[in-house]
Amino acid sequence: MMAISRLNVSSRGLGLSNVTSTFTSNAISLPSCQSGLRNLTRRGLRTSCVLSNAASGGSGLGNVKDQILPSVHDDEDVRSPSFRTLREPRTVSLIPCPMTFGQPFTGTDMGPELLMQKGLPSMLSNLGWRVDRVPEVLGKSPTSPTSTPASSFNAKNSSLVGTGAKELAKICYSKSEEGRFPLTLGGDHSISLGSLAGVLRSRPNTGVIWVDAHADLNTPWISESGNMHGMPVGLLMEGMVPEGKSVGEIEGLNWLSEDWKGEDGWPAYTNGEKPPTLQPSSIVYVGLRDVDKEEREAIKSLNIKYYSMYDIDRLGIGTVMEKSVEHLLKDDPDRPLHLSYDIDAVDPGQAPATGTTVRGGLTYREAHFVAERIANSGNLASADLVELNPTLSDETGAEETVDLGLQILTSMMGKSII
Repeated sequence: MMAISRLNVSSRGLGLSNVTSTFTSNAISLPSCQSGLRNLTRRGLRTSCVLSNAASGGSGLGNVKDQILPSVHDDEDVRSPSFRTLREPRTVSLIPCPMTFGQPFTGTDMGPELLMQKGLPSMLSNLGWRVDRVPEVLGKSPTSPTSTPASSFNAKNSSLVGTGAKELAKICYSKSEEGRFPLTLGGDHSISLGSLAGVLRSRPNTGVIWVDAHADLNTPWISESGNMHGMPVGLLMEGMVPEGKSVGEIEGLNWLSEDWKGEDGWPAYTNGEKPPTLQPSSIVYVGLRDVDKEEREAIKSLNIKYYSMYDIDRLGIGTVMEKSVEHLLKDDPDRPLHLSYDIDAVDPGQAPATGTTVRGGLTYREAHFVAERIANSGNLASADLVELNPTLSDETGAEETVDLGLQILTSMMGKSII
């Protein structure tokens, strides 16, 4: 007989409602559970099986490796949109990365845990995904982002950010090599240095849609603030590093140097391989409205495709997304796409719990449509959601922002109105 227990998980005094999750005991084996699910599914019942050995601690994932939540649709042909660049069975790797050190506020480390507590794994399972739950990439630290030693470069906390990004790059690289969908939950936007580097090393032709109020195209050589959540694109972009300089010179980023000797999970660059880079023609910005002077000049000089909020107001979000997808797929209709979604792209009236709010952002429906359209391309193969910070709003605002984050995630993973 299978025992059922219920676990009430609190949200650590943030004012968010408690979330109740159901776990099954290991009284039956996973294969027999899966077999039973197939029989139930054939009889028209929708159900799922959850592994029972999840340890507590950190994000609630502990050190469980490769924990797979089977899809409720494992025997059904319900894969629309197709996500055709992935291998079957279609699997998403959920990667919590609670980074705070790329910007000056504590609280971004809470984002992954809250999304998990709110039921993201089961939501993805209900959409037809097998869910591979990966342990936290880096643990939470009691040290505040501003109390760590300054880098000799204008890149605050670069050693901490770089170390975390390297570990994330290893995971995204290996999951991409396995044909899975790496879905990284931030954390601040500096995590995308790691997720995008890992994806690009496995899938060098990846096209990127960067949904953000900011361009994140800074480097230590041009940044006004030195905050590394404003640098993930700039540090990987071809043409952004000054002649005679190298990203690998920056503390914590030696793994992006051509002289990298290699380590387990991130080998040396051999046989002519270069560190991962992003070509200017391989990215489209959507939702820009707060761009630094040096970033504006770089966007123009490198001829980077962008759609600011002015363009969205003028053309409409439908046209903007059609043009964005068309630009990235015009030469290769099977090209994999990566979506990096900063919650601050959304207007703070809809998403107040984030660190760098700028009025005049995406509406609730525009925010959904961006994710829906990319999913419907069939080419989405990896993604990030970043900059949720429930400590920077009241209870209602935090709840609304986390819920919106969940809705954006499920929209990009295939949820549709009908």
